[in-house]
Amino acid sequence: QVQLVESGGGLVQAGGSLTLSCTHSGRGFSGNALGWFRQAPGKEREFVAAISYPGRSTALADSVKGRFTISRDNPKDILYLQMNNLKPEDTAVYYCAARQYSTRATNEQEYDYWGHGTQVTVSS
Repeated sequence: QVQLVESGGGLVQAGGSLTLSCTHSGRGFSGNALGWFRQAPGKEREFVAAISYPGRSTALADSVKGRFTISRDNPKDILYLQMNNLKPEDTAVYYCAARQYSTRATNEQEYDYWGHGTQVTVSS
């Protein structure tokens, strides 16, 4: 089985930056499209960003366009989410996910493997 692990979450002031990372403890990310989702307390999990394999195509939610960047380091099997100009409404648990196929997707139902999440809190 594929096991994903997120890291890099924490507390940051509004306007600040934070970088999240995601890696694996199983077979790696070869051939898999990857994505980031987030879930705030009392709300449903929502799409944030996605990237194809090997990484030439990306997608971002409208709420984070111009502020967040998704990227991947395939030789090292690491997924990144660079978060700039953070806002209080970005506060949530962030999850990384891997898809069986190489094309990117924005629906959580299209992903097969998930991490346990990392908390991001943005203070005002």
